[in-house]
Amino acid sequence: MRKKMVAGNWKMNMTPSQAVQLAGELKNTAVNDEVDVVFCVPAIDIIPVVNEVKGTAVKVGAENMYYEEKGAYTGEIAPDMLVDAGVEYVIIGHSERREYFKESDEMINKKVKKALEHQLVPILCCGESLAQREEGITLTFIKGQIEAAFADISAEDAVKVVIAYEPIWAIGTGKVATSEQAQEVCKAIRENIRSIYGDATADVIRILYGGSVNAKNAAELFAQEDIDGGLVGGASLKPEFANIVNYK
Repeated sequence: MRKKMVAGNWKMNMTPSQAVQLAGELKNTAVNDEVDVVFCVPAIDIIPVVNEVKGTAVKVGAENMYYEEKGAYTGEIAPDMLVDAGVEYVIIGHSERREYFKESDEMINKKVKKALEHQLVPILCCGESLAQREEGITLTFIKGQIEAAFADISAEDAVKVVIAYEPIWAIGTGKVATSEQAQEVCKAIRENIRSIYGDATADVIRILYGGSVNAKNAAELFAQEDIDGGLVGGASLKPEFANIVNYK
């Protein structure tokens, strides 16, 4: 059985003091022995949040990471910096990074490899735009994203990656893919992994759904056979995040 995961993506929200307050509230309510809970927070919030959730089951993730060890990369964060700060997860390839910061498939592949080198768990994002869905190329497009992201990654490492399917048209819009739509794509992603690595990897790799996940739709989404939890945006900044973690 794949253990469920609910990861909050705080995006560019919460000052350090606000982050500590929110983490302090959620660490006692977003608790479920059957769910791995992760707060993915802005870089400046990492250390205070790590300190705030210490001794609890909550894990801390970063929202981004560079693929070089160190050097003249002003403003970037190296993987060993994250590890030393207490980070265990890192979001890679979010659609906002792809769109606004022009991250390519090649760059995302480098980031996944570098995260794995440092024993960080990549939360690898993929997803289609509304135009691509209307054009009927969703599954083909996402297959390409998955193949590019996992290029030259061994089965032993691939199984450590968490995949997050986030249809771009559902992020922050209030529009949610129906449970059937989300399941269709997550199942296709699992089959993509199966075709690359075989059954053993495909059957254990976790695939999350993200895109306007909230306390009302979480249970139905997470009940789907190939959906192993959620990557939660706006709702992760509210008390209702605890209700998503305790979806049943």
